[in-house]
Amino acid sequence: MSSISHNILLISDASDAKAVRHALIDSDDGPFKVDWVRSCADGLGRLAAAAAGGMAEARVVAVLVDLFLPDSCGLDTFAQLLRAAPQIPILILTDAQHEAVARLAVRQGAHDYFLNDHLEDRLLPRALRTIIERAGCAAALYEEQDRARVTLDSIGDAVISTDLRTRVTYLNAVAEKMTHWTRQEAAGHPVEEVFEAVDGATGEQVRKAMEQAMRDAMPVGLTPAYTTAHGGAVEAPLEDSAAPIHDRHGEVTGAVMVFREMGTACALSHRMFYLAQHDSLTDLPNRVLLNDRLVHAICLAHRRRRKMAVLFLDVDRFKYVNDSLGHEIGDRLLQSVAQRLLNCVRRSDTVSRQGGDEFVILLSEISQAQDAAVSAEKMLQALAAPHRIDQHELRVTGSIGIVVYPDDGTEADVLLKHADFAMYHAKDQGRNNYQFFEPDLNVRALERQVLESGLRRAIDCQELVLHYQPKINLETGAIVGAEAFVRWRHPQRGLILPSQFVPIAEVCGSIIPIGRWVLREACRQARAWQQAGIGPRRIAINVSGSELRDRDFVPCVRNILAETGLAPCDLEIELRETVLMQDSQFALQVLGALKDLHVQLALDDFGTGYSSLSHLKQFPIDILKIDQSFVRELTTDSGASSIVGAVIGMGRNLGMQVVAEGVESREQLTCLQELSCPQGQGFYLSEPLTAAEFTRLLRRQEAGAASVNSVM
Repeated sequence: MSSISHNILLISDASDAKAVRHALIDSDDGPFKVDWVRSCADGLGRLAAAAAGGMAEARVVAVLVDLFLPDSCGLDTFAQLLRAAPQIPILILTDAQHEAVARLAVRQGAHDYFLNDHLEDRLLPRALRTIIERAGCAAALYEEQDRARVTLDSIGDAVISTDLRTRVTYLNAVAEKMTHWTRQEAAGHPVEEVFEAVDGATGEQVRKAMEQAMRDAMPVGLTPAYTTAHGGAVEAPLEDSAAPIHDRHGEVTGAVMVFREMGTACALSHRMFYLAQHDSLTDLPNRVLLNDRLVHAICLAHRRRRKMAVLFLDVDRFKYVNDSLGHEIGDRLLQSVAQRLLNCVRRSDTVSRQGGDEFVILLSEISQAQDAAVSAEKMLQALAAPHRIDQHELRVTGSIGIVVYPDDGTEADVLLKHADFAMYHAKDQGRNNYQFFEPDLNVRALERQVLESGLRRAIDCQELVLHYQPKINLETGAIVGAEAFVRWRHPQRGLILPSQFVPIAEVCGSIIPIGRWVLREACRQARAWQQAGIGPRRIAINVSGSELRDRDFVPCVRNILAETGLAPCDLEIELRETVLMQDSQFALQVLGALKDLHVQLALDDFGTGYSSLSHLKQFPIDILKIDQSFVRELTTDSGASSIVGAVIGMGRNLGMQVVAEGVESREQLTCLQELSCPQGQGFYLSEPLTAAEFTRLLRRQEAGAASVNSVM
């Protein structure tokens, strides 16, 4: 950046605001000059003072704001700042608990948001630099557009505009000279009276082209036209085009025709029009152009009694790439995604970027719904191939929601909303898949919103609770460990199982604070049992991919162990194979750091992944958990028995502990004992218990009353 200091307005009452200020002032990405205030009112005052000053060196070039301030809260904070300074980039500072609010602010016009967990490194100054540079480009574009408007009114292009009835509303000076009509004389007259022009290929009047532009809500390019000027008989070839005029609500109010006689003015006019309808990063159609094309496609589908489809695609876990590798790499990844999506559709279809990592694909004509599914599958496969950007090999997936016209809606906004619902359903189904819209998704979307809102207060209001399932030594019947499962004790809905709220927490950003609460509470409870002299020795928790990828995960584990006093070897972290394989090199680094702490690592659901055996030895795994699908088939499928026996033998040879999951019957338990399986857990042995219930079970074991046959 230049040596000129860039004035940044920091509005925050948070404890780490001082650190943010120093990080920006000392950053190599600056220089930045930071004006720090603690309330929304003070921030608005500083913006007003800067605007009134009128001096370039005092101008605020960006605002950093925490939306939750002493005198303002949430989106209302952002709305006030946006009204006060719509031209200044706004970057939201937030914690994981309020990430969903920050995402809404971005949808409403904020440039980006940044998690407080990442404020101590160079990512914030780098992101701020990028935003300032982009704002400069936007300002330059605005000046270019303003100059273009002056150009069109003063030099060689003739411009004629009409109302919806193709009656003239405006002529510029060049058009007045060409038609021999003054602006006042022409007003209200049919355009064909004022300007007699016919399409050189079709012979249609100029009025027809303007009517088509308004009807289709799209520009219409014409072949060279011949015109007869009013009051004379001179014919001259002209290069021209017609386009609809929209009001600020997107409604068509008329049409404009431009007769391009000067190349420079023509190119500038086209550039203005193009930039207004296309995304500057990917060059794809933006929301405005997509809406125009969607409305047009609906009209055509209705007229021809055909089907069409809309696909809403969200790039899974894009925020992780953006935050860990920076906005430049994230932008180039989005460009790569955009190109691959374009390669998957026909020329008549539209791929649009809605903003962030969201894309909408319009399939203008399909024969049946399955055609949309074929396109979606093609897109998922295209995205799955590695994206090579500099030295990085990035692997991403997508979640796609599909709607079909007219089955799932007949209005553009309804189709987009339903496609959005279906996309979230695809995320709930594990990501990297597509889902069609179903009517009950409206109800489920409302349910999601209610749960998402409640999750943000669940931790603060102490609504989360842990249940503990014993791990049993299958030879002696002794309780040798416990696995912690989180439950949500909702004030109105009662006890909610993790399958109902964890996927929502993953999407809305609440999974990190929930995971940290589970880790701390499980360690605290395990240490309390140890201090009471009743065990169990080891406590296990499940860790999601989002938690593992969080840069503060390992330090958090270290701090919580120190805080609770639990020995690291008494903590067991369970991970699914799919989590490890998403970025195996990164996972290997994190697992290595956990092993340096002497934490025990377990591979959950072992045997369900295609690469389990080939990748097992590269990870420092201590425990294998045999997936319950194999345990369930022990008594009915000899193949399952062979697999379980092989896993037990392999674990023994590799020095790993083996635990069988999902033991649900006496027959399954007997089979596992015959195969010499060391440990097991499941509802036959014991369902997950509250801390108080588990404590009573441990005391009965200490008294010699509990065994594998009595733990229920």
